[in-house]
Amino acid sequence: MKSIKYFAIAATLSMASFATFAAQAVSQPVAGEQKIGVVTANGATTLDSLENNLANQAKEAGASSYRITSVTGNNLMSASAVLYK
Repeated sequence: MKSIKYFAIAATLSMASFATFAAQAVSQPVAGEQKIGVVTANGATTLDSLENNLANQAKEAGASSYRITSVTGNNLMSASAVLYK
């Protein structure tokens, strides 16, 4: 049940636009963009740090956007995201 709660929060956060990141969080792939990979983040204690970690990995991979697909954990959280370009 907590996983669903964390996923809902992460999904909400992923819809926010962060101008400081090269890759933009999206709720659905943008038309014409291709999946270029998947990244994971582990050991975060807050959803913000978890999303920042995923965003940084997306930026390093040259992605133009990313979509968080899963979030799990209680004290130490893990997440995965699909990258698009």
